[in-house]
Amino acid sequence: MDDATVDPELDLDLDLDRAHSARVYDYFLGGVTNFPADREAAAQAVMAFPSVLAAARINRRFVHRSTRRLAEQGIRQFLDIGTGIPTSPNVHEIAQSINPDSRVVYTDNDPIVLAHARALLRSHPDGATAYLHADARDPVALLRHKTLELLDFGRPVALSLNALLHFITDEQGAHAIVERLKDALPSGSALTISHATPDFDPEATARLKAAYAAAGTPGQARTKEEFARFFTGWELVEPGIVPAHLWQPDPDDNAEHTTAAEAACYAAVARKP
Repeated sequence: MDDATVDPELDLDLDLDRAHSARVYDYFLGGVTNFPADREAAAQAVMAFPSVLAAARINRRFVHRSTRRLAEQGIRQFLDIGTGIPTSPNVHEIAQSINPDSRVVYTDNDPIVLAHARALLRSHPDGATAYLHADARDPVALLRHKTLELLDFGRPVALSLNALLHFITDEQGAHAIVERLKDALPSGSALTISHATPDFDPEATARLKAAYAAAGTPGQARTKEEFARFFTGWELVEPGIVPAHLWQPDPDDNAEHTTAAEAACYAAVARKP
């Protein structure tokens, strides 16, 4: 399959008058796929927590590293939930640069991600890339979608939930959602998560949470113990649960010059026994 596939039945409603976390994150990364409501929400977030710009970039580098490490270990299937606006290099570009036959499915609940997926998610001809419009808060519907037929759930799948779960509260069943997704994966699969935490700067994190809530996006930062629950029953990959910049850093990541408060997130990767 030489091109990305997307859900042809989706009606595109961009809802540009309301800030969306994917477009705000795009702004933090220096992208251009954002609109006045998103930029206003981003400005409020920066005022509340100036390190949010650094945190977004640190998280993105973690996504690149973890994808590369898993591809180097032989995983050839990736399910990236809450992918956000496509920002090169994407997960499929990294995975397919190592294993050209890799198959990658992206999901997000923002229609504007679909619009850009149509243009940007170009697969290596030996592999396949698809986009699924779905909401992580309904994992049953997500897992039943025909787009996931692209993946073979009899072989290991790398499930990425990066910078996603802090937008799903305990009241919305965050841990139960992750358990449902984990149960669908076979032995040898991987789980990659990055997540905002109050552990490093609780006051600034509280201000950031309030800024997002005021923009219509409630969330929940979680402690290390709460974060660790997402990996219950799986085996953590070294170095375990650490601030995002300290997870197997590359020499050019300048990890020694980054603080945990700037990272603002925990990150970890685990394998299913």
